[in-house]
Amino acid sequence: MSSPPIVVKIGGSTLGSHDTSLKDLVTLQKQGLNVVVIHGGGNIISDWMQRQGIPPRFVDGLRVTDAPSLDIVVAVLTGLINKDLVCLLHQLGGQAIGISGIDGGMLEAHIANPELGFVGEITRVNPKPIQTIIRSGFIPMIAPLAMHQHDGSPHAGKPLNINGDTVAGEVARAINAERIIFLTDVAGVMDGNGRVLNNLDQRRANILRQSGVIRGGMIPKLEACLIALENVPQAEIIDGTQPEALLNCVQGNSTGTKIVRSF
Repeated sequence: MSSPPIVVKIGGSTLGSHDTSLKDLVTLQKQGLNVVVIHGGGNIISDWMQRQGIPPRFVDGLRVTDAPSLDIVVAVLTGLINKDLVCLLHQLGGQAIGISGIDGGMLEAHIANPELGFVGEITRVNPKPIQTIIRSGFIPMIAPLAMHQHDGSPHAGKPLNINGDTVAGEVARAINAERIIFLTDVAGVMDGNGRVLNNLDQRRANILRQSGVIRGGMIPKLEACLIALENVPQAEIIDGTQPEALLNCVQGNSTGTKIVRSF
């Protein structure tokens, strides 16, 4: 790859909100930047679960996924959202290939917390499928699923649901990304008084996580940032619903939260 990629996580809560994220991605691609996209699907998955009479449940921002829920998660992420995003990118003049973490053996995982059901904790990242797609001139559009590692357990070799933020952090670390950017529907990481924290280092981010100030869906985002920072210089969490938020962030004009290893 000619330059280290930028990993972008599109939050499930921002999908369909008429933001400019996909247009921004196409602009970055046309500028010659290598971009890897991991998408979520939270609200859409929850909607389909409710249609089937399955109430969505979350623990610390992670979706509880029983067997019927897993079928819906796999179908919606790979069959609906992933292909819709690829279609939209091409309509905007971009080039993307939609895959999941299962394809090419990209992601392997195991079940770490049975309370969450078929939710995986990543044990291995194979960056070759991502690198191959980038070298071919396409944006990898990745749905956050993994294959259960072959360990002799009943679910070995079958799909697992993975939080999209976690996938983004693990992928960024594995490919030594230039930076990782999380697009969400809030202004950034906030302190206990609701004020955006524009700059954090690993130490302060860990303190916020352990103190309980960070809650809900922000927990896996912050943890993913900390994972990525092992090999990635900086991570950012920004409001992706704002016009040209991604472009502004890449150009150094972010109003969200930037997290670095140390000040």
